Amino acid sequence: MGKATGFLEFNRELPKAKNARERIRDYKEIYLEFGEKKTLEQAARCMDCGVPFCHNGCPLGNIIPEFNDAVYNEDWEKAYQILISTNNFPEFTGRICPAPCESSCVLGINKPPVTIEHIEKTIIEKAYELGFVKPHIPAKRTGKKVAIVGSGPAGLAAASQMNKAGHWVTVYERDDRIGGLLRYGIPDFKLEKWVLDRRINLMMEAGIVFKTNAEVGKNVNAHELMAEYDALILCSGATVPRDLPIPGRELKGIYFAMEFLTQQNKRVAGDKFMRKDEIFATDKHVIVIGGGDTGSDCVGTSNRHGAKSITQLELLPKPPDNRDSSNPWPQWPMILRTSSSHEEGCERQWSILTKEFISDNKGHVKGLKLVDIEWTVDKKTGKSEFKEVPGTERVLPCDLALLSIGFVHTEHDTVVGQLDIEVNDRGNVVDQNYQTNNEKVFTAGDMRRGQSLVVWAIAEGREAARSADMFLMGEKSLLEARDQSLWELA
Repeated sequence: MGKATGFLEFNRELPKAKNARERIRDYKEIYLEFGEKKTLEQAARCMDCGVPFCHNGCPLGNIIPEFNDAVYNEDWEKAYQILISTNNFPEFTGRICPAPCESSCVLGINKPPVTIEHIEKTIIEKAYELGFVKPHIPAKRTGKKVAIVGSGPAGLAAASQMNKAGHWVTVYERDDRIGGLLRYGIPDFKLEKWVLDRRINLMMEAGIVFKTNAEVGKNVNAHELMAEYDALILCSGATVPRDLPIPGRELKGIYFAMEFLTQQNKRVAGDKFMRKDEIFATDKHVIVIGGGDTGSDCVGTSNRHGAKSITQLELLPKPPDNRDSSNPWPQWPMILRTSSSHEEGCERQWSILTKEFISDNKGHVKGLKLVDIEWTVDKKTGKSEFKEVPGTERVLPCDLALLSIGFVHTEHDTVVGQLDIEVNDRGNVVDQNYQTNNEKVFTAGDMRRGQSLVVWAIAEGREAARSADMFLMGEKSLLEARDQSLWELA
């Protein structure tokens, strides 16, 4: 490595965030500038560890020690080429990935791990600044036409890879703007949309066609696409939300998290809504049900709206502050995580069972009845189970309830239903090496693996493209992500 003793000399350091009271006044990304010299020091912390477990932690197989070394030596073009060989969109993952690579960092065994995500973001932003990022226009075209259904991270990755292989690519998106989850599911304070637009413009310059307000299986006939295109890659995501069927669910003021987040992202983009349709947390007692990242995004958005109070509820027990013996390195650490949104203001409660939404007698929610629960493990089955704690039932004030308890599967009444694509008992699309029961139709991302991470969606989009390219051409013009990276670096 560039500095073999760097991990002994430098401590882990990340960009600081703007003051919480200041940053909730707008929807800009929250982090302050971080000097380039500091980033070089962070890259120097990467050890010559022999077996880089960070590779295993990254779904994309990013070649992390090599790009860290290039950064330390200030060879930004080399660092960019290494990074882009496995990751189509490091400007996204460098902002919103939970960085499983860092959890697998060898240095993390007994010291804070390398700041891989920050280094990744710095590389791609430096590459844009220095003019290294250009549209990838194929030297020749195969004449094959491919339709991508869905423009989220999986769809964009599949489109990028298929275009690199020389196929003519058209992306169909049901919303009025491109980006899917990246556009409407991630708040601007985590991912400003100029970052997304910058990449989409490059993809358009490379020859990829985007069609919006085009929902395949609804206002676009899937059978007509089958006749027009040589292959379809379905990347429609897992968009059916998990509901909470308790008494009072029908009351006004109860929404799925994505309804709330999508509307706010559209509002930031300049869209207008009918007053009766607007969802605001302003001056309301907000309860977010669900303790994951989407729930955290609801907390951050509610803070920016000026909520009177925000409470986030989680069914599961409170995680420990540190790994326990049952969760050793290099596994993903099941520990307590506090997001920047939580730091802005939020009460968090764990081991909570929601019982009933309480009405104000005018059809609107005014409270949520809940109870504490205790978790135990059944000695015979090994399964976790819970029981209510007597005497803990209570009602919290609630003017706005946001359900953030995950997604069950992809929608079945659109392209999946129209083309009779097979799904499993969980409702996810069934595939064999990303190919569905229809040999011309491939799939990637959350609609085949279930709700997951953006980094996994990008990885799956790449692999689905490789499989579809093999089907179209009968040979591997797109190598596997890991092999392709090594080949391009040779």
